[in-house]
Amino acid sequence: MKRILLISLAVFLSMAFGVQAAQKFPSRNITNVVVWGAGGGTDTCNRIISAEMAAILGVNINVINKTGGVGGSVGMTYGFGQPHDGYTLTGLSESNVTAGVQGGWDKNFDVWDPFIVGGSPDLISVNAEAPYKDLKELIEAAKKDPGSIKAGASAAGSIHHLNLLALEKGSGAKFNFIPYTGSAPAQNAAMTGEVTVVVTSLAEQQQLLRGGKLRPLAMLIPTAFEVEGLGSIPSGFDSYPEMSKYLPISQAIGFAIPHDVPDEAKAVLVDAFKKAIDSDKVKSWAKENYYLLSGATGDESRKIFAALQSNFTWTLHELGAAKVSPDTLGIPKP
Repeated sequence: MKRILLISLAVFLSMAFGVQAAQKFPSRNITNVVVWGAGGGTDTCNRIISAEMAAILGVNINVINKTGGVGGSVGMTYGFGQPHDGYTLTGLSESNVTAGVQGGWDKNFDVWDPFIVGGSPDLISVNAEAPYKDLKELIEAAKKDPGSIKAGASAAGSIHHLNLLALEKGSGAKFNFIPYTGSAPAQNAAMTGEVTVVVTSLAEQQQLLRGGKLRPLAMLIPTAFEVEGLGSIPSGFDSYPEMSKYLPISQAIGFAIPHDVPDEAKAVLVDAFKKAIDSDKVKSWAKENYYLLSGATGDESRKIFAALQSNFTWTLHELGAAKVSPDTLGIPKP
């Protein structure tokens, strides 16, 4: 009888310790591995949301950048390679769904559970000293001498690269695409004249546009966009409606954790994320920087990324920019 009581007590204490351990998550600092460069949209979003979540969770969330590869594959591989315990977040965006068809990632994106902060629409701009005053002038120059005009964007397969490809396909122009590790270096290259054209988001370009460092030519969405201090930026669709076959493509910036992270840790992170999204600081930042907040997690965000993966990868495949066929990774056609 005494032995039975001792065994029962041991089992009870073990269960109690397990519950206590789960309740204590997080008991140490968390790392957020951002796969794109410092200063870009994904980096900025992750630093904002991580700071708010850290205050809620009571631990630090240390944001680091691990760039390189294709479609952010270096950072994704590193993040996914860490223990699946909730202590490593991987800061990413919709562009990462193309890593597989570019040969840098051998998994379907459904191995992740994304947390979507939101996104901002893309536009095409030029160096402030460039001679092009509108999109038509730029496109006509690119048609006359294909490949002569350098265009910068973040890595091949990113949303900004896809938007550039769609613009080429819809207008008949051909640019000399120069990939960068993120939006910030691509924009810097445009400001210094290393490239003439840059495609990034309005959130990322807004200060440079207001400061006269870049000149906006067109939004890569179906409607014009009113920007404080700049007036209305026209839609590229007005001049080149053929782009509607490939655009618009919406951003979905945030972070992800492996799908098999324990439910207890996942629930804590979801709760902190939802509270951070609803905070005045994040709402104010989003409004000031032309971001539309999402807050999607769980099944909702997985469905969003599944649709993005299908759209992006098959678009790349149809444009002849994919090394691996999407169907070999089990990605259905949109």
